[in-house]
Amino acid sequence: MNTARHASERLMSWPSLIADRAACGAELGLRTATQQIVHFHGENEADVHLTRAMVARLRPALLGSTALRLRAGSGWVTVRLDTGSDIDLLATLVSAALQATGAPYPADDQAPDHCTRTGRPFARS
Repeated sequence: MNTARHASERLMSWPSLIADRAACGAELGLRTATQQIVHFHGENEADVHLTRAMVARLRPALLGSTALRLRAGSGWVTVRLDTGSDIDLLATLVSAALQATGAPYPADDQAPDHCTRTGRPFARS
């Protein structure tokens, strides 16, 4: 079962998200009008941009999930999509990411935030 496809179909129905090729080269990314929020790598993984500040605030809860992988200094969180509950977790994180996009970035979030796969920064329009 391709859980990333199921997750992307669910998220593409959200009016605030626009399907687009990811800046890191992943075939599918979803963005707002101003920034990339989530992109999919393969059939079972997605990366969500929460911002560095949000990852720092949520770190204890994020570390409690076996479906999540964090990278030091990054605002991107990788979600392993194995089950329906993982898709629900992804949707919750995307919702949080959308809330974060409404606020200005803290000073420490101004530096380029690199893709978890390539090290290439994601552009902020």
